[in-house]
Amino acid sequence: MKKICVYCACHQGNNPAFRETAKELGRCLAENKIELVYGGSDDGLMGILAESVLLHGGKVTAVMPSDLKKRAGHKKGTELILVNSMDKRKAMQERKQKMYNLADAFIALPGGLGTMDEMFEMLTWSQLGYNLKPCGFLNVDGYYNHLLAFLNNAVKEGLITPHHRTLAYAAASVEELLEKFQIFQPELSAKF
Repeated sequence: MKKICVYCACHQGNNPAFRETAKELGRCLAENKIELVYGGSDDGLMGILAESVLLHGGKVTAVMPSDLKKRAGHKKGTELILVNSMDKRKAMQERKQKMYNLADAFIALPGGLGTMDEMFEMLTWSQLGYNLKPCGFLNVDGYYNHLLAFLNNAVKEGLITPHHRTLAYAAASVEELLEKFQIFQPELSAKF
C-alpha cells in the first residue's frame, strides 16, 4: 500500500481525541512511507493531518477544485492537483475520481457531510464492483458508533447484504485499521 486517501473534516471538532488521532495517523503514514491523498484544506482535521505527515517526512498530495484553493488553501510542501471544470458539480466529481485513481485505500477520520459523501461513494462503488480497494472508518472515541449501528440495522432490515456490510471496515486505532487493510482481499459479489 503506497497511497491512502483520507476523508475528514475541515473543522477540528470538539473532541481533542480527533486532533490527536489525525496527528497519529499522519505520523503513522509517514513512518510507513504511505503517501497521504486528501482534499487539500489547511483547516481543521485536514490541515492537522497533512501537517503531521509533512512534519514526519512524509509525502502529501492535495486534490481540490481551483475555486476552493482560494477559500481553503493547502499546506506548503504538498503536491497540489487542481481540477478546473467551470461546472462546480463536475469539478467535485473530477476531484473524487482523481483521488480514487491516486489511492490504494480510503479512510474516514471524523467528519461531516463531505466526509460521508466521499466515503459512501467509495462504498457504493465497492458494492457495484467498481472499487476493489479497502475502505475504513477510524472510529475515534466512538464517533462512528451510530453510523455503524445504522449499517448493521440496514443488514437486519434486509437493505444491505451481509457481504456488502463487510466492505466498511471500522477500527478504534490507526494500527488496527491499517492491519485490516493489509489482509483485505477484494471480492466481487454476484449481486448488489
